[in-house]
Amino acid sequence: MSLIKTVLSTFKNIHFQSLLGNGVMATFGMVTMAILYRAMSVNDIGVYVFFMTIWGLIDTLRSGFLTNAFIKFYSGTEQNRAEVVAGSAWVLSLCITAVLILINIPTYLLSSHLQNEGMILFLKYFSLISISTLPSFMANIIVQGDKRFDRLLWLRLINQVLFTGIVIAMTMMKISTLTNVILAYIFSNMVASLAVMFMGWTMIGSIVKWSREAFLELFHFGKYSVGTNVGSNLFKVTDTFFINFFLGPAALAVYNLGGRLIQIIEMLLLSFAASGLPSLSVYYNHGQKAEMMHVMKKLVGMLSIVIFGIAILSIIFAEPLIHLIGGERYVHTEAPNLFRIFMSMAVLYPTDRFFALTLEVIHKPKINFYKILIMLLANLAGDYIGVTIFKSIYSIVIANIFPLLMAIVITYIPLNKYSKFKFWEMYIIGYKEVIIFIKQIYSTLFIKSKVENN
Repeated sequence: MSLIKTVLSTFKNIHFQSLLGNGVMATFGMVTMAILYRAMSVNDIGVYVFFMTIWGLIDTLRSGFLTNAFIKFYSGTEQNRAEVVAGSAWVLSLCITAVLILINIPTYLLSSHLQNEGMILFLKYFSLISISTLPSFMANIIVQGDKRFDRLLWLRLINQVLFTGIVIAMTMMKISTLTNVILAYIFSNMVASLAVMFMGWTMIGSIVKWSREAFLELFHFGKYSVGTNVGSNLFKVTDTFFINFFLGPAALAVYNLGGRLIQIIEMLLLSFAASGLPSLSVYYNHGQKAEMMHVMKKLVGMLSIVIFGIAILSIIFAEPLIHLIGGERYVHTEAPNLFRIFMSMAVLYPTDRFFALTLEVIHKPKINFYKILIMLLANLAGDYIGVTIFKSIYSIVIANIFPLLMAIVITYIPLNKYSKFKFWEMYIIGYKEVIIFIKQIYSTLFIKSKVENN
């Protein structure tokens, strides 16, 4: 009975629910890519990767502008205030989408003069994707604000299961063309959006309660906080552009495969960032500085240690993992070594991510914004040197370490001024928390169950 209670309580834990939701996304995403890597040519995969990277950047800008700002002003508020914030978020989101669609109109007309297939496809279908994903995006941030990560899991299941299912069906019918895959992506997002609107998870009715004051609060906070979300996507976007235009779609397919399994790390970071941000905000809003900083240190330390273990295993088993996702033809390319480099750098990702999130919580989003500009310049310089002098994918990936280190230093200084702490203290706390967690699991699964059986 003790074991069953433990399992049930684990499923009710918001961190676990968030992790499970992102785990579902990552698993289905890898299955989908594994199918596409086998069904499509190397060149077509490169074009598809470029298309999805551009859309990922636009989506990150939208989510970066709204997600952290919405959760900060929405979480833990009274019903009246929550509806005003939700309605204002809807108005802001509609404005962002409308602006993007207006920009897309002239660029769509110019797309016939372009040579790059990925850009042509993106300009052709961008507006459809923006509209089809809007309701599900709003449902996403609302259920995060309500800490309803069970709903978030269902939202992601509807979307990803449908898309993967369609891809499998198209592969079996041998119609997995670029256009068909993109249309399947739009269709699955449209179905998910209609589903969450029908279930009432979008709070679209609150749009009538929006206020100019709340709209401006979200806008002014969001214009700086966008840096936190863009930072995690920044390296991949700039790398993708340089590789696509200088080295070609085939090289981009290899690069993407090498970095594909980094989704395991992103899954962990997204999960704990989604569930950790409301906790950090609550402590800050109640003036509990020490408790808030302890949560940050614990999350950074624990995740860094877990990722270090994953990175070691990934370095050892890189070839079999690349074979599993991409197939035999990619094992003898640069993909396995690229994967090793990506996973080695990933140990620093939790520090960068949670330093940035904590700065958001303590009302210092400007620092993240300026940090992103510096990172962007450093990454662009590294990519340019990589493709023009070395003409190597390796040099582009290795160059990413410099903006990552710069980001950590830039965010550590103001956090340390806000509340003094030693850098290595995070990893000591994280190590202790991991040991405690392992002991608790061992005690629950083995010792307690053994005593009950006796």
